[in-house]
Amino acid sequence: MKTNKTTKTTETSIEESGPSKTQRKAAMDALQDLGVKLIALPNSKLAKLELPERLLEAVQEAKRITANGAIRRQKQYIGSLMREIDVAPIEDQLQRWEGKHTAESAYFHQLENWRDRLLAEDGALPEFLQQHPAADIQQLRTLIRNARREATANKPPKSSRELFKLLRALTEAENVHTETLDEIAEED
Repeated sequence: MKTNKTTKTTETSIEESGPSKTQRKAAMDALQDLGVKLIALPNSKLAKLELPERLLEAVQEAKRITANGAIRRQKQYIGSLMREIDVAPIEDQLQRWEGKHTAESAYFHQLENWRDRLLAEDGALPEFLQQHPAADIQQLRTLIRNARREATANKPPKSSRELFKLLRALTEAENVHTETLDEIAEED
């Protein structure tokens, strides 16, 4: 009977003491992982985060360290410093930057798909011109024709790269024009 009372008392005290050791360790590992993301950031983005001075110095020091054991200890130190601050704003900003990167990546994939379609399908050019009426049809046809010749002759894809640059310039110019029109409409 005594063991049951002791067991119940021990279980109650564990529940009341807060998070378990495993939970605390997982939280510390998450802070260290966040610290690793900070170490990977360029200094220009670190400055935008407005980190506490000690944390910023620790992150910059970690960038200079090359020894494996030393970098591991520095990451642990960064994690311990991060326990003292509110990391939510840092995480939010990192997620915004990662989202922007994802959007840019999707944009480039879309341009690559257009380039590949223009090179592979004859019917893709009228479709592209319908969506982008400001495009120079003669320049597009020339680049498509040259890129196809380069591909069949196993030459470097110079024209294909130029076609990609042209597609990028066209879509960016249209985006700037659209943004300007939106700004004018907001002013009215």
